[in-house]
Amino acid sequence: MSLRTIRILLWLPLVGFLIVLGLVFTGLIRPHDASIRSQMVGRPLPAFSLPSTRPRQPPLTSASFADGKVRLVNIFASWCVPCVVEMPQLAQLKQAGVAIEGIASRDTPADSLAFLQRNGDPYDRIGDDKTSAAQIAIGSSGVPETYVVDGKGVIRAQHIGPIQPQDVADILAAVRDAQ
Repeated sequence: MSLRTIRILLWLPLVGFLIVLGLVFTGLIRPHDASIRSQMVGRPLPAFSLPSTRPRQPPLTSASFADGKVRLVNIFASWCVPCVVEMPQLAQLKQAGVAIEGIASRDTPADSLAFLQRNGDPYDRIGDDKTSAAQIAIGSSGVPETYVVDGKGVIRAQHIGPIQPQDVADILAAVRDAQ
């Protein structure tokens, strides 16, 4: 081996390290989106029937979504801190005329109602999903998540995480598109 080849071989580990460091740094600046999108977008809501968290209200059923009315389905829980963050935006959507149905995930009716009393209640109806069976069937991976459901009961859009003020316009556009 020549002296030149040996010098090149001595620098290769440093060059390799700098390339790996550059890739790691790039990943830290622009992290990969780790959110899990529902495979149910574009499909009908799966069949479910959830008892109401409110006394004397009918259950929340998937069949009730095929009534010609576009609405949101918001999955929340009283123990969910980000759910508190999105309550003002849900109230704003409600004021804009959007119907909102809630699914309380892994909660008790008493805790759900206390949460809504503290943070506001934008929901027309709330289904009690004690085992998260309906949440999982819809394709939700956590709380909060919100879905736009058209008047035929088909999921048209999904919003993962708490609805922030800058998200309201996009959700209103998704509701208009679903009509």
